[in-house]
Amino acid sequence: MPAHDVLIIGAGLAGQRAALAAAGAGATVAIMSKVHPVRSHSNAAAGGINAALNPEDSWESHAFDTVKGSDYLGDQDAIEVMCREAPDEILWLEHAGVTFHRNDEGLLGTRAFGGASAARTYYVADITGQALLHVLYEQMMKHHRQIDSYEEWFVTALVQDDSGACCGCVCRNIRDGSMQLFSAKSVILATGGSGQCFKPTTNALICTGDGMAHAYRIGAPLMDMEMIQYHPTTLSGTGILITEGARGEGAHLYNALGERFMEKYAPNKMELASRDVVSRAEQTEINEGRGFPDGTVALDITKVPRKRTLEALREIVNIGRDFAGVDITREPIHILPGQHYIMGGVKTDVWGATPVPGLYAAGEVACVSVHGGNRLGANSLLDTLIFGRRAGEHAAERARGMRMPKASEASLQDERRAINAIVRRERGSGRRVSEIKLELGTMMNQNCAVYRDHEGLMEAHEIIRRLKEEAKTAYIDDRGTVFNQDVLGALELGYMLDVAECNVVAALVRRESRGAQYRLDFPERNDADWLKHVVLTADGADVPKISASPVAITQWQPGVRSY
Repeated sequence: MPAHDVLIIGAGLAGQRAALAAAGAGATVAIMSKVHPVRSHSNAAAGGINAALNPEDSWESHAFDTVKGSDYLGDQDAIEVMCREAPDEILWLEHAGVTFHRNDEGLLGTRAFGGASAARTYYVADITGQALLHVLYEQMMKHHRQIDSYEEWFVTALVQDDSGACCGCVCRNIRDGSMQLFSAKSVILATGGSGQCFKPTTNALICTGDGMAHAYRIGAPLMDMEMIQYHPTTLSGTGILITEGARGEGAHLYNALGERFMEKYAPNKMELASRDVVSRAEQTEINEGRGFPDGTVALDITKVPRKRTLEALREIVNIGRDFAGVDITREPIHILPGQHYIMGGVKTDVWGATPVPGLYAAGEVACVSVHGGNRLGANSLLDTLIFGRRAGEHAAERARGMRMPKASEASLQDERRAINAIVRRERGSGRRVSEIKLELGTMMNQNCAVYRDHEGLMEAHEIIRRLKEEAKTAYIDDRGTVFNQDVLGALELGYMLDVAECNVVAALVRRESRGAQYRLDFPERNDADWLKHVVLTADGADVPKISASPVAITQWQPGVRSY
């Protein structure tokens, strides 16, 4: 049985940063991913990473912008940690080999991003996530004696010992279908978000909420699950992201009447208001008939000098040409809000530790909560790196001096039986996995999106409960063992349904509008009753158990949020 001090599930930026930190602290590390690490969804982060590194800026300003952007739902102790440590993390990345943009004086250059009071977003053209991911992977290879990398392994369950502590996982080798039990003193979830619960989404096909569901199923709480970010600029139909960096460089938004409509909604920040504000503005224009016939508004990047566009936004030039047939340097491109990110996730402290002993989480799978009701653009990469590192350090420290726990073989047998049962289902005995997934995603995009109400959310919950029953008999075609994506899809569907139910239940519970949660039937923010986190646990029940957690306030009292 493989055994390590620290087992990390997920090999994107949070996972790789955790692995480097744990290895640097002297721990033996396993990092496991269902894809090759450099194919992780961290690749999709285009615009940049925030830090108050400029002497004229301050971490306090960065923290306040983040608190305000969160609609005062972010935990300020965690936000302070992230913003204080951001400058050193940028310098660490630069020294590790990240080729950040430099200005004419040779200094690290920044671009403006939404909701920020200063230009503090450091970037590599519009491929920042990819640049960071490859550099971290190179660094991880230097520690190959301490870090065992398990690429294309799929985790099916977390394992607990008799005391309830997390002590490993059961996983499937995708290459040959074999099952394996791993023991570990500490386990870190770094599995990313759950965007595939929505259709369309900017998220990769691998973002199916695995880590959230695994943690939830063993009793870890999920928090802020109603807070689902719709990015203002995605391509209609495909959900492909057009980076916020375009607006940071000076692009404008127009409706079909040629009006620069953000003047009405955010006269000070215009297109660089926070993402929830811009997305609601766009959706309002579309809903009230001022959008284009295809249900979109226009992003005009021709306002940016062509030379600058080709230098700093070269990937979205290719996206516009290949997926929309538009040369964005010469004409506007049609966009609309699209599902992008989940602010909620597995509840953790500022060291990534969950209430389940031995279990940690970092990155989009986790909820620290530094994003609260709405994440500022370019704070996600920072979140993954700061709290990935902190989780790695803390998990290694916890493992020091512990005896290696022994995970129960019974868990391995249970998972084998469950997968065999899926494979043995007769063709035509139920619905296809893909059909259920499509219905789920389409429904969530209708009922749990930019605007919500009680009726739509109740309908969503009823549909999810029905789909959960139908998933029990959903059949697959591939009964082999080599790279069987069918069986993995069936498992992922179960994770997605668990997470989607938590999204909807939390949205029903929060009877106010705050950040990304806009309830048409409760259109005002209500600090008196709802300045708190919604927390959900499985607790052996058929539906999530609901509780609340206070918001940590250190120095910024809730105020009017306007841009």
